[in-house]
Amino acid sequence: QAKREKEARKKQKVVEVKEVKLRPNIETHDFETKARNALRFLNDGDKVKVTIMFRGREITHPDQGRMLCLKLAEFLNGQAVIEREPKVEGRNMVMILSPATNKQD
Repeated sequence: QAKREKEARKKQKVVEVKEVKLRPNIETHDFETKARNALRFLNDGDKVKVTIMFRGREITHPDQGRMLCLKLAEFLNGQAVIEREPKVEGRNMVMILSPATNKQD
């Protein structure tokens, strides 16, 4: 029985948290590249931590960061579920996405 439990543990997928870092004034192509990376992580079954890094006076515009987070969530519509809403932590804004569970494996 211990052997069977060990085999079952081997087959389980360990969910990692991958991170995608963005800046508030990111260009379109750069954003799309980061979004594709996030999509790849989600398709692999990992969670994605989206971090918007504010530098200097950018922190006075947290609404830009929130819009960027929501834009990324919209880009990944159907593939990801927002696990934690965008929240400011120091000079960063953090949002956590997890893979959508309606996938058929």
